[in-house]
Amino acid sequence: MYQKVRPAIDGAIAPEQGVTKDGQPLSYNRAPAPDLAPWISRLYVAKVAAPIDYAVQCGLFDDTAFLRIQLAGLWEAETASGRVEAGNAALFFGPQSRRMPIRVTGSFISLGLAFRPGACTALAGPRLSDHLDRLSSTDVVAIPPDRIMAALEPGADPETWLLALEAILRERIREAACRPPDPVSALFEGICYRDPAMSVAKAAAACGVERRKLERVVNRDFGMPPKQVLRRARALDMASYLRGVADRDEADEMALRYYDESHCIHEFTELFGMPPRQFAQTPQPILTLTLESRQARRLEALQRLQPGQARPWQ
Repeated sequence: MYQKVRPAIDGAIAPEQGVTKDGQPLSYNRAPAPDLAPWISRLYVAKVAAPIDYAVQCGLFDDTAFLRIQLAGLWEAETASGRVEAGNAALFFGPQSRRMPIRVTGSFISLGLAFRPGACTALAGPRLSDHLDRLSSTDVVAIPPDRIMAALEPGADPETWLLALEAILRERIREAACRPPDPVSALFEGICYRDPAMSVAKAAAACGVERRKLERVVNRDFGMPPKQVLRRARALDMASYLRGVADRDEADEMALRYYDESHCIHEFTELFGMPPRQFAQTPQPILTLTLESRQARRLEALQRLQPGQARPWQ
């Protein structure tokens, strides 16, 4: 499906971390330290050079909550609460139910961490359904933004920044003295990576719980019902393939998750605001960075890729 469409490139920007085989931008992203693995799914740093007045019109689409820190660049986002502007800031991004329009002007530096499903619940943080498609202060997870910004030394290398973020979250977990996230959420997360075409009833059985309990846990820890979470995961995998940041050996498997091409076009357009072919033919630098990081995490979680190993698209 859409095998001959080469993903479009935004030639006006220069990502410091390089590009894929198809010329798509890359970030520096990695798995968390082992002690933080139940809480964090991924950490990243993206540094992109662009003309001072150049505006990138793009989007974000994340399946989990994020702490995102902007160290350079002017960001604008169209959220469920309206338009939000941010310069240098630390923000809490709730999960997204669909593509969130983003505009970034000039060179930018963005870094942050993705929470595992259930981590915000375990940390007595916000109810994710209240933060779906929204941005808030990091105070909602009891981490003051000033504390984050003060820990990030200007001009430091990406790994130093990520170690500082890990130290902040490690301290927050210690302060909260709470139990790790619900294992049912971790099992369902694995299903989203492995087989997002699975029915909710089969997913409940695979998680060893009744359907009603799975729906309650997923609504709490993902911010959406299980069926919607699976549908989103299926579309994110397809989007990754269209942007050239997925394992091409999985292309047929990803396509077969839809009844037919019409079904794929309908669902994809509803979630991304454009049909698959247009999505591939339109530069998507910021969204591609997030998709690439998610696919790396997904392949590592499925043990198809070892941490630090070269990814199929590199």
